[in-house]
Amino acid sequence: APNESVRSLVLTLHSLKLPETSIYPAFIFGLITYLFILLCNVTIVVTICLNRNLHKPMYLLLLNLEINDAMGATNLFSQLLYSIWSQDRSISYSACLLQGFFVHLYGGASYLILTAMAYDRYIAICCPLRYGAIMTTNNLVKIITGMWLFNFVVIIIVFILLFPYRICHTYIADLVCYKATLMKLLCDGIEVNNIYELFCTVFYHGLALSVVAFTYIHILITCVTKQSDAKIKALQTCGTHLVVFLLLEFNTLFPILAHRSGFVPGFLRRVFSIFNFIIPPLVNPLVYGLKTKEIRQKILTYFKNKKISSF
Repeated sequence: APNESVRSLVLTLHSLKLPETSIYPAFIFGLITYLFILLCNVTIVVTICLNRNLHKPMYLLLLNLEINDAMGATNLFSQLLYSIWSQDRSISYSACLLQGFFVHLYGGASYLILTAMAYDRYIAICCPLRYGAIMTTNNLVKIITGMWLFNFVVIIIVFILLFPYRICHTYIADLVCYKATLMKLLCDGIEVNNIYELFCTVFYHGLALSVVAFTYIHILITCVTKQSDAKIKALQTCGTHLVVFLLLEFNTLFPILAHRSGFVPGFLRRVFSIFNFIIPPLVNPLVYGLKTKEIRQKILTYFKNKKISSF
């Protein structure tokens, strides 16, 4: 495909292989799942926005995580539900690039937000007297703006590197447009794209793992050397974060390694690539909503007031 015809190029995503009798049940199940994910994430977002006493660094970072999760789920389900309903797996090259951009923007933002949350918990537990001076509103705005801007620039470069090279294939052996699958369509330029993608993978995973390991080691030391109140606070505030982070690591690393390995069945790789847009956006608001006392109380109070006002 010459460069001038790339915009009109139509790609074919891997078939869903749904029997005709399963189309409507699959569509309804997918729609209900998507609406439930949106409901859970929007509930956390609205709860934080409407309660001024939740306008603290930890909750504002959680707000960004829930917005990011909603974006990731929307990116998947908007195209997937259309494909189930129409049984049409074709997608334009431009739309595939756009989907791939948001796929990687979602993944990168998840790591950066969880890294910032780990740093926030470290300051709160290990340096409580300096927390107010370090995590000021001004510094928090800088952290949030910086991580989104950095993530956007890194991911946009990922896809700009695809533009100069010709396309020799139109079949995508996946259910979603990933950079790894898009690279397999290229005639040449794979080395350059591989090097930059490897740099991004090592950077995001290395940064997140390093910060989380550093913070939790110091939090553990604080729990051992200080009074029991510090231990309880650490367990309450960090246990949830660690579960969410480990879940993201597993869901993200497996598809990446599977793409670079010929030993993992394609079906298993595709299942985990879909799970990455369903499990975290579904689990995160439930875990934070149930485990975080302040958020849980605000949600329960709202529904109690709503129930009383209806009588």
